[in-house]
Amino acid sequence: MNTPTLMVQGTTSDAGKSLLVTAICRWLRRRGVRVAPFKPQNMALNSAVTIDGGEIGRAQAVQAAACGLPPHTDMNPVLLKPNSDIGAQVIIQGRAIGNLNAVAYQAYKASARVAVMESYHRLAGQYQAIVVEGAGSPAEINLRAQDIANMGFAEAVDCPVILIADIDRGGVFAHLVGTLALLSPSEQARVQGFVINRFRGDIALLEPGLDWLTEYTGKPVLGVLPYLKGLHLPAEDSLERAQGDTLEAALRILVPVLPRLSNHTDLDPLRLHPGVDLRLIGPGEPIPPADLLLLPGSKSVAADLAWLRAQGWSAAIARHLRYGGKVIGVCGGFQMLGRAIHDPLGLEGPPGSTPGLGLLDLETTLAADKRLTNVSGRLSLDEAPVTGYEIHAGITTGPGLARPAVLLNDGPDGAISPDGQVLGTYLHGLFDAPEACAVLLAWAGLDRPQAADYGALREATIERLADMVEAHLDTGALGRLLGLEKST
Repeated sequence: MNTPTLMVQGTTSDAGKSLLVTAICRWLRRRGVRVAPFKPQNMALNSAVTIDGGEIGRAQAVQAAACGLPPHTDMNPVLLKPNSDIGAQVIIQGRAIGNLNAVAYQAYKASARVAVMESYHRLAGQYQAIVVEGAGSPAEINLRAQDIANMGFAEAVDCPVILIADIDRGGVFAHLVGTLALLSPSEQARVQGFVINRFRGDIALLEPGLDWLTEYTGKPVLGVLPYLKGLHLPAEDSLERAQGDTLEAALRILVPVLPRLSNHTDLDPLRLHPGVDLRLIGPGEPIPPADLLLLPGSKSVAADLAWLRAQGWSAAIARHLRYGGKVIGVCGGFQMLGRAIHDPLGLEGPPGSTPGLGLLDLETTLAADKRLTNVSGRLSLDEAPVTGYEIHAGITTGPGLARPAVLLNDGPDGAISPDGQVLGTYLHGLFDAPEACAVLLAWAGLDRPQAADYGALREATIERLADMVEAHLDTGALGRLLGLEKST
C-alpha cells in the first residue's frame, strides 16, 4: 500500500464512524493534505448524485465536501438501497445492476470486491491520503465470509484501523472489548487504538476506565470526543425524529414516515428552520391539522402509496386541501400526486398499475434506467434560484406538466395544480437554497420567512468537527498512522 490509508470502524451502527471520518478529512485538509474519503460498501436510502453522473451514500458526499472535493462514485463503489426487509437494489460504482436478496448478494460479493478494489486504487493514485469508513460492526460473525465492508477490506489493503464506540448508549467498554475479542489475531493487531464518542460529564470520572481498557487490551485510547449539540450533518440513513427549535414556529409541516422513505435529508433545512414546526407522522399516529403536507421520496412508490391510504392519509389530504392547505411532493411523493403509477417491468413488485392520489393531471411509468443528474434553475413561484439533484426511475407525462414547478437548466420540471395548492417536483434539495426555501414557506403560509442558509450551517458543522479533532484526539498518533509524522 503506497498511499497512506486509515480506516474507521465502529462497534455498532451509528457509533460515530461517519462523523469521525468527516472530522479527520477536514483536519487533514487544513494541514494541506490532499485527502479523499472512501466507504467500500454502504447500505442507505439517502444518496447523492456525483460529478460523474452516478450515486453514492449521502455521508460520503458530505465527507467529500470536508475534503474540498466534488463527490465521485469511486468514494462509495458499493451502495445497497433496501427495497424490502430481505432485499435491496445493488448499485456498483454509481450504477444500479439490479435487485438482489440477502442470499443472492452474498454470492455476488466476489464481483463487488473487484469494484471496491478498482475504486480504491483509482483514488489512491490521485490523493495523498485516504480515510475509510467501515459499515456496521466488524464483529458480525454471520457476515464475515467474503467481507468487503470492514476487516476484509482492511486486510486486503493492509491499513491500520481505529475502533470507535458510543458511550452515550451505554456499555462502551463491553462494546470495545467484545468487538476486539471476536476478531481474528491479525485483525486484532490491525486495530491501533480506540476512540470513545459522545461523552458528557467530568473526564476525570472516566479516566480509570480508560486506563483499565489500555492495560487489558494493550491498545491506546486515542481520544474521547464530547457530546456535541447542534450538529447539522445529513444523516446516513436513520431518520432523526427530534425537532429543531420551534419556539417561534408559525408554520406546521407534516411528513408521513413512509416505510421506504428515501433521501429524507430533503427535510433537514425545514427541521432546522426557526419558523417551522416539522412533525414526522409514523404508523398509527393521528394526523393533526397543518399548513403544509410534504410527501417525501420513496424507494417503493406503489407500496408506500398503499401504506399512505391504509394509514388514512388520502382522507387527511383531501380535508387539508378543502381548508386551503398546501401539499408538496418530492420525487416519489411527486409521482404519488398524479393519476397513476405504471410499473410494466415489475421493478418495484408485480407488474401493473396503481391509482395515484389524482391531485395533479399526470401519470408516471417506471423505467429500468435512472435519471441521475445535478441540476440548478429557478422556482416558477418567484424565480428564486434552486440547486439540487435528481435520482429517479420514473418518466412522468401529462397535461399537468404544462404548469412546471421548477425551471431547470435542462428544462422544466414538476407541476403546480391549477388552483395553486399542490406542487410536485423531482428536485431533491428543494429547500436547500435560502431564497427558494423562503419562497416556498411563504407560499405555504409563513409570514415574513427568513432565508436560512443550510449550506453555510453544514460547513460550520464540519469546521466544528475539525476543531474537535484538534482538541480531543491524539493528532500526533493520527499523523503517524497516516505516515504524516515519523514514529518516535
